[in-house]
Order: sequence, then C-alpha cells, then structure tokens
Amino acid sequence: MSRIVLTTIGSFGDLHPKIAIALELQKRGHDVVFATHKEYESKITALGFEFYRMRPDNTALSNPQEMTRMMDLKAGTEYVIKNWVVANLRETYTDLINSAKDADLIVTGEGVVAARLVAEKLGIPWAFAVLQPASFLSVYDPSVIPVFPFLAKLRGFGSVINRGIIQLSKVVAKSWAEPIDQLRRELGLPALVGNPFIDDKYSPYLVLAMFSSAFAKPQPDWPVNTVITGFTFYDGSESGVKLTPELTQFLNSGEPPIVFTLGSAAVMAPGSFYQESIAAAKLLNRRAVLLIGKNAPPENLTQEIIAVNYAPYSQIFPRACAIVHQGGIGTTAQALRAGCPTLVMPYSHDQPDNAARVERLGTSRNISRKQYLAARVAKELRELLENPNYAAKAAEIGRIIQAENGVGMACDAIERITASL
Repeated sequence: MSRIVLTTIGSFGDLHPKIAIALELQKRGHDVVFATHKEYESKITALGFEFYRMRPDNTALSNPQEMTRMMDLKAGTEYVIKNWVVANLRETYTDLINSAKDADLIVTGEGVVAARLVAEKLGIPWAFAVLQPASFLSVYDPSVIPVFPFLAKLRGFGSVINRGIIQLSKVVAKSWAEPIDQLRRELGLPALVGNPFIDDKYSPYLVLAMFSSAFAKPQPDWPVNTVITGFTFYDGSESGVKLTPELTQFLNSGEPPIVFTLGSAAVMAPGSFYQESIAAAKLLNRRAVLLIGKNAPPENLTQEIIAVNYAPYSQIFPRACAIVHQGGIGTTAQALRAGCPTLVMPYSHDQPDNAARVERLGTSRNISRKQYLAARVAKELRELLENPNYAAKAAEIGRIIQAENGVGMACDAIERITASL
C-alpha cells in the first residue's frame, strides 16, 4: 500500500476533515503521515498516525491578540498570508520535505504553498484539498471576498464584473507570491503561470472539493480534475469523545436550546459575543448552551443557560433548536448535517462567503459582528425560529448531506492516484 502525507495549517476546521480521510485511508491499509503544527501532535499521535512538526507553529491558539489580527474582516487574510504563510515558507518547505522523502503522495490543504514545491522537487504526485467553495474564485459562482466585502452586492451583474473582481484580487495578491517565485527559482523549479494564491494553486493530479454539492455546485471554470466528494466529518465522536454528564443532563431537562459557538479559532477572540448571546437568550426566554473554549465562564448564567468548554458538534447540534456560529466551514458543515437553522456572524477568510451561501440556501440568517447586539440577535433568532421555512429547508439539506459519503468519495479518488503509480 502507499505512504501518504497529509499536511495542513490552520484550525480544527482545517485539520478535522484531513483526520476523517486519514482514518479511512488507514483502515484501507495505507501508511498515513501528518505534517502540521506542533500544537496538534498529541491529537494526531493518539489516533495512531506518524507525526512531523511543520512550521509555522500555531501560536494564535493561545494568543488572543494574534488571533484578533488573523480574523480581521478586511485585513485578516493578507495578514495570515504575509506574516504566517510566506514569512515561514522556507521553514515549512524544510520540515515538509523531511516528512515526505519516502512518500508516494502528498495531500495538501489551502495555505501550505510549500507542499507543491516539495512534491515537484521530489517528483511525487500531490492532491489539493479544497474545503470551501470560496477557494475556487469562480466567475460563474462568485464568492464573497473579505478584502472587498462590498463587491458581494455585484454578484448578479454577470461574468464581466466577476472577472474584474478576480483580476483585482490578482493585483492585490501579486506581491504575496514573490517569495514563492524566488524559492522556486532557487530550487530549479519552473516558474508558475499564475498566482499560487489565486489561479495557479491546483494540482494537475487531483483536486478534492470536500463539501456537499448541496452547498455549492460544480462550475465550468473549476479545474477539470476536480472531484466533489461531500463533507468529510470528524469531531472526536469517532474516537469515543462524548458529551459531559452535566451537559447531557441539561439537554435532557428541557426544550431544545440555542447553541452559541465560535468554532476553534474565532473563539480565541470572542469580543462581546457570549455576553450579547446570553442577553439575547434571556430576551427570547430560551434555553441556551454556550461553547466557550478556553474562555472563562460568564458570570451571569442562569439555570436555563449553561457554558461548557467543548462538545462534539455531531452530538449537540442535532439537539438544538437553532445554532449561532461564526461561519467556519467545519461548523457550517456540521450545522447543515444536523438539519438545524442557523444564525451566522462571520469573521473573515471564507466565513463571509459560507454565510452568504447558507443564507441563499434558505437554512440561515446572517448578522455582522458590528450588529451583534442582544436586541438585534433576538430579533434575528425570533424570525429564524418562528418562520417554519427555515426549519423545513434545514431539514431537507440535512437529509441530503447525511446521505453522502464524503470520506469514501475522497479516499476512492486518492486511491485512483496511488493505484496508477
């Protein structure tokens, strides 16, 4: 069987879909290796995978100020690329090439731009895993771009406008690519045709679109070797992680609650999210669960509102009457699978686009961070809960996603590549 390196940077929303694939590849007899942030070593090795530290380290997981800069709506994406991805490019390359010397295939995610260089230098195939539709920047299905959020209003104006928006993105990202071009020259690799962050980041071997076709349809300008697989789910439940007895008792003691969560990254920079959420739940006279991560529990909780550090989404989301979240792709996918209406308060990166997509689906409503005040949140949630169309559409989409086998589809596509080696 094959030795396959999976590499990713970012939050659990980036890591967990790769873990889902890794577990299935392992079952099929493949030797799976992870190259990622050192902060994930214990999680990876506990699952039985070989681990290699790949810089940069994810210091933002314990640095709220850094996370705030990374999650800024307009400047966050540029900050991450310039100060995290490109600034550590050579270290990433060195770490990754050490982990991939005996590999048959590299499966890489968004932002690990060194993976392509490593694969080309070693002469091995590589696959590019896309977790969210925004990564494609399609002319025919335009994304909400955080750097230019106002351009989302031009979505319906046709391909000419959309092509102009993509060209504008290339202009902005041109300087981001210069260190990559320089390293390629030093390694003796051919120059790229386009921009490695925009239109020249896709593998010629395989592109995995790891989301549901109910969330985004394939488009004519996607790479021709794209396989849309469906979402690939992992949240610890597969490894035996369960709801705490305290949370289970709370869920069993009354009506389904509203669940408030900020995923695994934005939770480091919550601002007033939890306080406003508590006030909104009280205005609605609704039970609520707050998933607060490492934040200190709020002081103004009641018997109808509980705060816990973590709960597997696959276990708690189906028990909610509504979910309020930040729009990360992992959280969005789990909420869609649960068939539950959502209110989305996006931060940055792909989140504004994910929020726009679920709103167009009819499962959700959106609210900006600036508008996230108790009275407005209560108003949005009241509409979400009292209009039966949201629950009906959420249930419909949930059934579609529950019937998909994203992990199986992704692994089948990967094995078609390894079988041809």
